[in-house]
Amino acid sequence: MKKISIALIALLSASVMSAHADVESAHKLANKYLGIAKAINPEYKDFSAEDGKAFFNREITVKGKQVACASCHTANPADPGKHIVTGKPIRPLSPVVNAKRFADLDKVEKNFTSHCNDIIGRDCTAQEKANFIAYLLTADKP
Repeated sequence: MKKISIALIALLSASVMSAHADVESAHKLANKYLGIAKAINPEYKDFSAEDGKAFFNREITVKGKQVACASCHTANPADPGKHIVTGKPIRPLSPVVNAKRFADLDKVEKNFTSHCNDIIGRDCTAQEKANFIAYLLTADKP
C-alpha cells in the first residue's frame, strides 16, 4: 500500500510540475512578445488580458463568413473546441487547463502565423500575441 501511495504522489507531483512548466513557458513567451512590442512602440507599456479577450472574440469576415478565434475555440479558451469546418476536436487553448498547450514554442509560433493569416489576413503583431497569451493565462474552468 505504501508503494502505491508513493507512486501516486510522484505521479501527481510530475503532472503538477508539467502544467506549471507550460504556464511558465506561456509567461516567458508573452514577455518575449512584450519586449518586441515595446521595441516597436515605446508607448506600449504592458500586455492586457482584456485586449487579448477582445482580440480573441473579435469577428472578422473571411470568405463571406463571420469568424473569430472563439469560433473554433469557444468563448472560454479553457474549454475544448471544435474546428468549424472539419469538426475535429481541439484541446483547450488555456495553458492553465491544457499542460501541453505551450510545450512546443516552435509549434506555438507556427500556429500563430497560420491562424493569424487565416483569420485576420496577416501575421499577428507582437502586441496582439502578448495580449492574447495574457488572456489565455486568465482562462480557467469556472
